[in-house]
Amino acid sequence: MDKQEALKFVEEKVTNRNLVKHMLATEAVMRALARKFGEDEDKWGIAGLLHDIDYDKTKDDPKKHSLVGGEMLKEKGLDEEIVHAVKAHNDVHGIERKTLMDKALYSTDPLTGLIVAAALIHPEKKLSAIDARFVLNRYNENSFARGANRGQIAKCSELGLSLEEFIEIGLKAMQEIADDLGL
Repeated sequence: MDKQEALKFVEEKVTNRNLVKHMLATEAVMRALARKFGEDEDKWGIAGLLHDIDYDKTKDDPKKHSLVGGEMLKEKGLDEEIVHAVKAHNDVHGIERKTLMDKALYSTDPLTGLIVAAALIHPEKKLSAIDARFVLNRYNENSFARGANRGQIAKCSELGLSLEEFIEIGLKAMQEIADDLGL
């Protein structure tokens, strides 16, 4: 599945516009991480773009989230590595994150929310107005963006990245698609 097919699939399955933006942000960060690690950017990007494909089907039963999505992707013939990464990004299932892609998707998922929240509290409400230090300062405020799981973001250490470096990569990737994100 190429990016255009994946976007079409997202348009068919995901009705929440903010969730689509989150999926686009996750794709951008995953592509940037793939570049950093010399991995397949398209594969990592597709994993990021499709990781929440099952949200409309599972929003009332979060314990099924990611398992349903993984099966949807398997039925579409996606690579098993992508299917596994999608299934493993939800802690509820206890699926071991084995590959670099698994670990990257797990940490990237909440990072995008933290970065968006940080941009939205800035007077300009733009990604271009913030830097990694600004986001890191917000990360350290426990009452800020409580839905952005700090422990999950901190697992970037399993990628061999410091928190600041991970935030820098994520923010830069999201800044590159700021128009698509409306930020």
